[in-house]
Amino acid sequence: MDSLITAAARALATGDPLGALKRVALREDAPALALRGLALAQLGDFARAKALLRMAHRAFGPREAVARARCLVAEAEIALVSRELGGDTKLLDAARALLERHGDRANAAHAHHLAIRRLVLLGRIDEAERRLDAVDPHAFTPALRAAHEHVVAGIALRRVRGQVARDALSRAAAAAREAGIASLATEIGTTARLLDEPAARLVAGGSERVLRLGEVEALQGSDAFVVDACRHLVRAAPTSVPLATRPVLFALARELARAWPGDVARSVLIERVFRTRHGDESHRARLRVEIGRLRAALRGLADIMATKDGFALAPVRARDVVVLLPPLDAAHGDVLALLADGEAWSSSALALALGVSARTVQRALDVLAAEAHVQPVGHGRARRWMTPPVPGFPTLLLLTLAPGGD
Repeated sequence: MDSLITAAARALATGDPLGALKRVALREDAPALALRGLALAQLGDFARAKALLRMAHRAFGPREAVARARCLVAEAEIALVSRELGGDTKLLDAARALLERHGDRANAAHAHHLAIRRLVLLGRIDEAERRLDAVDPHAFTPALRAAHEHVVAGIALRRVRGQVARDALSRAAAAAREAGIASLATEIGTTARLLDEPAARLVAGGSERVLRLGEVEALQGSDAFVVDACRHLVRAAPTSVPLATRPVLFALARELARAWPGDVARSVLIERVFRTRHGDESHRARLRVEIGRLRAALRGLADIMATKDGFALAPVRARDVVVLLPPLDAAHGDVLALLADGEAWSSSALALALGVSARTVQRALDVLAAEAHVQPVGHGRARRWMTPPVPGFPTLLLLTLAPGGD
């Protein structure tokens, strides 16, 4: 391994992509191509970075399996940051297994974390947690410990475990300072600020107020009957009823909870839930059917009482009824919540993460773009959506070992 390749790798390890490029910018050998790709990825030129990494992968010979695997892991991280979530993960898994067999535990662990971060973005938190439990971070380098604790915090945020997230981010920040990598410390600091940002809006008794993450966590442990519009479920601790796949039932529960302890007129329910101003007998018949289904879904938690004018919610055990709404008072808040991470998402990746059709997401993006909440970048299949401003490459590519050496 020559001195320029070693110096470039060290520059990348300390978060200095320009320093790495100065050393290998004019070289076309496989290690230099790989390091140039990593440097350009850190600078935000994803398209050129991917092209260089693929060239490096081809240029490394069949005997340089570890170097080829590192290139695949780097490509996978670029795909993750670019929010290309629909690709096959078999190549990443194979690269991780090969790196482990050859003793490159640092990059193998990084590949494992990439797979877990992808699961978190897709909302597959249970699977992400299981895979994270299989990781032992004690022998990690400071940079890898920071990345690991960052993933722990991300899962805790999704689970609404504020103190767990805060502790993990504190450990991540300490490890990032020990590693001396400014970009990693900045990313962890950005995540830490989420703990003090508005996490939801609470509607109860005709009034509305903003909640922080800790307050949402406390609400989940209370004895209130909660209609959670952030996760599309109904909760009366310790029982939760998911209604994400039954939007009509959830809409009925939300309207009844908003009006509690009063009732909601049948005409109002028909207008708000079925979205028609001219309800007829067929709509009233459908409302009776859906109310019956909601009663069955909430059995043991609440009943739906018929009143003279409409229906009212009657919780079984809870003393209070509240509605939890997304923090942004805007249409398509679920799309905005994903875009709030500052990264550029494709419409197909948003659809995959939300579990809806690409056409549904595209309609939502058109509405949000018209209201200047989001903006497109690129054209055609390369188009991405984001909230301003355009970010750089906030995450750290941890492939700091020179790709030429096994």
